[in-house]
Amino acid sequence: MKLDGVTVLITGGAVRFGSYLCRAFARRGAKLIIHYRNSCAEANALAQELGNGHQTVYCDLCDTAAAEEMIRRFAPDVLINNAASYDRAPLPEETSESAAAQYAVNALTPIAMLKTLAQVRKDKETAAINILDSGITAVPAASFSYILSKKMLASATKLAARQCAPYLRVNAVAPGNMIPVKELAHLNMQGTAARLPLKRPVDPADVAESAVFLAENSSITGTVLYTDCGQSLLEDGE
Repeated sequence: MKLDGVTVLITGGAVRFGSYLCRAFARRGAKLIIHYRNSCAEANALAQELGNGHQTVYCDLCDTAAAEEMIRRFAPDVLINNAASYDRAPLPEETSESAAAQYAVNALTPIAMLKTLAQVRKDKETAAINILDSGITAVPAASFSYILSKKMLASATKLAARQCAPYLRVNAVAPGNMIPVKELAHLNMQGTAARLPLKRPVDPADVAESAVFLAENSSITGTVLYTDCGQSLLEDGE
């Protein structure tokens, strides 16, 4: 798939890793639809910075029906399911509200969006890329609903790739530690990076390039591409 001129909808595209995705696809000439929930100003500023007629769109991904309508409205050539609810806690400590939000944003709504995308695009070449977490290979001690929801999306990647072929390709990127979250400093991401085989944190720009690669390569579907400096090789994944 040539990305020049194609429409790419990136959920959570306004800030953090989403902005890296936006810049990587914009450099290839894609027309971006930058989704946001709380980051309206950042989304508009990024669209203006990148130029070339990019758009922004608000949607609360806890509202599955609204997310499906967003897909019907834009019918993008490429969908990047990047937005995530990141509230890591073990099962005894997490709240039911936090768990519900994580399952909705990290798995159930992205799956519904994949289904809608297949329906609206029909026989047009289309690509979808789910952003996972390299921790899906492990049984971590510090996370329950977050990592379980990402494991669900990983399984959905392969199932959808099989069931939505031949026109919709579905792949995923599983990054390792990239951008520390201030509220989760206790998870010691820098300490984890020192334990990785490559002894450094993951460069978000490299992860974004992995997504571009999967979007462009029309012979790949059902693949999870680990871009994690070897984090998935660790027994505990942390």
